[in-house]
Amino acid sequence: MEFRVGWPGWLYACVIVGALLMALGGVIALVNPGMLLAPGEPITSGVKVFAGYFISRNIALSVMLLAMLAARARRMLCGLMLLTALVQALDALLDIRDGRYMLVPGVAVFALVFLFGAWWLAGKRSWRIWRQDAEAG
Repeated sequence: MEFRVGWPGWLYACVIVGALLMALGGVIALVNPGMLLAPGEPITSGVKVFAGYFISRNIALSVMLLAMLAARARRMLCGLMLLTALVQALDALLDIRDGRYMLVPGVAVFALVFLFGAWWLAGKRSWRIWRQDAEAG
């Protein structure tokens, strides 16, 4: 894969690996929704509904992240990376609440990497403009 000048390789790697991991989570929920549960818990109709929403969310975000990366749509990719970071941060908080402490470091790192990528895409100029708008308002 040839990287275009201006965007670092780590950004491509971050988005591609993150999108693939999210898609993989969606596929796992589709193939085996029982993996979303604690061991021994029954698969109910509620679990199947939740798995459907989880699949939709993950696949949609994955496809759009990859599409915006391929299109080099800086602002859209930045927004999608912020959304993904927020989703992962909320997932980490829910993992803490539910006692799934083993998952928290990975999910939190995922959120931080995407947050940093969005910050890099926005650039210093964009952050400065946002700060000036906040001070003026």
